[in-house]
Amino acid sequence: MNLQEITSQVSELARQTGEFVRKAAAEFSRDSIEYKGLNDMVSYVDKESEIRLVEGLKKILPEAGFIAEEGTGEKTDNQEFAWIIDPVDGTTNYMHGVPVFAISIALQQNDKIILGVVYEINRDECFAAWLGGGAYLNESPIKVSSAKHLKDSLIATGFPYYDFELMDNYINILKELMQKSHGLRRFGAAAVDLAYTACGRFEGFFEYNLKPWDVAAGTLIVQEAGGFVRDFKGGNDFVFGRELIAGCEMFSELEEVITRNWKM
Repeated sequence: MNLQEITSQVSELARQTGEFVRKAAAEFSRDSIEYKGLNDMVSYVDKESEIRLVEGLKKILPEAGFIAEEGTGEKTDNQEFAWIIDPVDGTTNYMHGVPVFAISIALQQNDKIILGVVYEINRDECFAAWLGGGAYLNESPIKVSSAKHLKDSLIATGFPYYDFELMDNYINILKELMQKSHGLRRFGAAAVDLAYTACGRFEGFFEYNLKPWDVAAGTLIVQEAGGFVRDFKGGNDFVFGRELIAGCEMFSELEEVITRNWKM
């Protein structure tokens, strides 16, 4: 399997589908919004984007199954490969006309992510990586920031939109990081946050209540760019474990603040 060639094909598919998403934004109406749960929204754009991605990915790797946000396609237990797809990461931004949203596509082989593509639609930036091949932005190599300390870092995060049980713990983390870093940013698209961490715009990112399609591609891109990714317990269950910390060399300082404040 030529992962570099497949990554190139996936990147082109993401760009083509992103063009549809971009054009649809010009005539998008909030009347088309559907609710899957509390503050969990979807539109015809998400659904059509996912259909286009699934159709294209089937041609690239016919034997793979699918783990997709809107349920298009499926994965059986005996399939070695699965595509993990978010057709529009940052749907709430999209619906409100905030220009931060992306397409996220990852390829999983058994329990390992081996390919990741995040296409930030508004800036026409395609972040990509394959296992052992490095990380790229529009085909140019990227690396995480060289910052060694939290005090020199800009940190990205996300705010929960449901399951507010741990809100106090989260607020304590934010309070401490506000005082110990260059600041905090909340873009509302985890795939973009991870991509920006991979290319050094952010030094780190953390969030909980995440879904695998939010992070599967971005975590590989961060790792291939020389960064670190862990769950809040210091383990590797960050794709399906619903929480993660990502960062550059100052990772251990960021991790210490989060894990200390997160304990129940």
